[in-house]
Amino acid sequence: MSRFLRVVLPALVIVVWLAIAAVGGPYFGKISEVSTNDQTSFLPASADATKVQQRASEFRKASGAPAVIVLRRDGGLRPTDLSAARTLATTLGDRADVQGVSPVIPSKDGKAVEIIATLTQSAETADAVTAIRTDVDRALPSGVDGFVTGPAGFTADLTEAFAGIDGLLLGVALAAVFVILIVVYRSPLLPILVLGTASFALCASILLVWWLAKAGIVTVNGQVQGILSILVIGAATDYALLYTARFREALRDHRTGWDATRAALRGSLEPILASGGTVIVGVLCLLFSDLNSNKALGPVAAIGIAFSLLAALTLLPALLLAFRRAAFWPLRPAFGSAHPVLTGPGARGIWARVGRLVARRSRVVWIVCTVGLLAMGAGLFGLQANGVPQSDLVIGASQARDGQEVLSQHFPGGSGSPAQVIGSAAKTDELVRAVTGVHGVDGVQAAAKDSPSGTVPVGTAAGTAGASAGATGGAAASSTAAAAGGGAAPASPTVSKGDVLLEATLSNPADSDAAERTVRDLRTAVERVDPSAIVGGVTATAVDTNDTGIRDRSVIIPVVLAVILVILMLLLRSIVAPLVLIGSVIVSFAAALGVGALVFDHVFHFPGADPSVPLYSFVFLVALGVDYNIFLMTRVREEALRHGPREGVLRGLGVTGGVITSAGVVLAATFAALGVIPILFLAQIAFIVAFGVLLDTIVVRSLLVPALTYDLGHRAWWPSRLSRATHHM
Repeated sequence: MSRFLRVVLPALVIVVWLAIAAVGGPYFGKISEVSTNDQTSFLPASADATKVQQRASEFRKASGAPAVIVLRRDGGLRPTDLSAARTLATTLGDRADVQGVSPVIPSKDGKAVEIIATLTQSAETADAVTAIRTDVDRALPSGVDGFVTGPAGFTADLTEAFAGIDGLLLGVALAAVFVILIVVYRSPLLPILVLGTASFALCASILLVWWLAKAGIVTVNGQVQGILSILVIGAATDYALLYTARFREALRDHRTGWDATRAALRGSLEPILASGGTVIVGVLCLLFSDLNSNKALGPVAAIGIAFSLLAALTLLPALLLAFRRAAFWPLRPAFGSAHPVLTGPGARGIWARVGRLVARRSRVVWIVCTVGLLAMGAGLFGLQANGVPQSDLVIGASQARDGQEVLSQHFPGGSGSPAQVIGSAAKTDELVRAVTGVHGVDGVQAAAKDSPSGTVPVGTAAGTAGASAGATGGAAASSTAAAAGGGAAPASPTVSKGDVLLEATLSNPADSDAAERTVRDLRTAVERVDPSAIVGGVTATAVDTNDTGIRDRSVIIPVVLAVILVILMLLLRSIVAPLVLIGSVIVSFAAALGVGALVFDHVFHFPGADPSVPLYSFVFLVALGVDYNIFLMTRVREEALRHGPREGVLRGLGVTGGVITSAGVVLAATFAALGVIPILFLAQIAFIVAFGVLLDTIVVRSLLVPALTYDLGHRAWWPSRLSRATHHM
């Protein structure tokens, strides 16, 4: 290639990436514009809760989420408190983002009142709740406590918890990685080039994801948004570390930067492409999920990994070619300098000592490692990953959670979050009797578009209108309010396609285990009356989400293992070695999950875990852990072809040990950064993946896999020709 192209081509690559970063950079702060935290939007289309949500507008005016305002005085409310509450209700009713406000509903014990403010469909829930909380604080008489809770309140608290995901999370991750890279490279320039590569990859990823989300092609929530940033920074840095190690080696053997770049690309292209491809295929297996939140992560994460690959194989080589040996200053690799001695008496350093241990006691090493990992995995049986209440999703302060506790003390716990039943209008009375006969149901009403409250009393629940008003969040306690004002005829339940919508107030908080049991019993009861009847609402959404998440684990985990096993077999041209690697991944994952369960239960005292926590942890740990398998075993195979299977293990371990350890520490640090976001799901993912990556790096990839491969010798490479190279033993 001419000297002109050797200069122009790298410069063109850098300019293109600069342009991408210039366009994509501003989208860092805009990704929240296309992000949603509405739980029902991630349910599968087949879920009953989804079907109810889709049909709800047929029976009542379209509206946003209800905000439940609770006012309480410990010694009992005074007349002036009730007057202030009525004034507050009027103030809320005048808000443009509030569609309707219920009357002030006093509790039976006289210590609290509740007001239901239903938001308009177009209202930004978080902004509206923030403004309502300000109004409540201004209206509170001295000695009265006020809370804004209900579905709108919980959504607002969740949105606030995710608020730092654009700036804080990325800043913590980049700072942690920068410090680690300074220690690893002992160079001021190289960490900047590596992090610049990762940041440009993230710019490109966010730019594409933003437009896909804007077009409705992918769905983004706070979890997906945070994981995308961490995944891109971690993966791009890992691939950059591998390429940089190869480039440093090549600079010792080649005089010019161009020749060193070609050699480094030849040596790193296959493992980097294989590693990235494995992760992409692994996360795309989430498309087999029935849960739309899992499906959303698959293509978004794949986009992030694809840009990480592209940046590591184009931008970083161009940058290193531009700086050449100066990139490693002050420890520049000189042309013609000796490579480190990897094996034999002259070998020095920690990896030489690890190699000697593996050579002397290979069987003892891999057996001890395996037993230790299995012992850690015993804690797995204590992991309660069947879902957590919505009130526990936010770690730390939550006004919605505090308000829910107060609400449950003075009113039916499910006020503001009714269970919704759609069934045949011809069987309304039978459905009402079935609903009210379920333990945990406090009252029931029917949806009515013509009613000021949005509901009317029906059947045996007619006497529970006051309780149900708290459930529906309508503009009045019952339809009799309209009749009293102007003598209009009472409204009737709205009938659509031969069906009615019943709303049942639950006795227990909507996100409690008791409420979930009530919803399951409701489904059984109404199906006996009307087999086509379906049950939805906030609690049903949680039930369907958890059930689908548990189903996804049993389907996706085997698919991921099978796909990665096939990729490893094709890459390593072997059957035995990939089986060894998959086995090591499984015991490593079990150990990480087991330790995580013990820490969650006995250190942090978490209330449980979302069903997606083990699934996400598995996908990331297996897909990313296989990266290190590939980094190690492709180099072992390369060395084994020259020096024999066992010598190849020691040489491969010696040359990749530092790179893999550095990459593992970087990846663990980036995932640990998720812990700065006060969301239970992300905190648990952060611990399991960070701990699991370190376990993979320090134990599995440094001791277990090398020792077992060394013990197997040529048999590890069966049935390839390397398995028959017994003369090198």
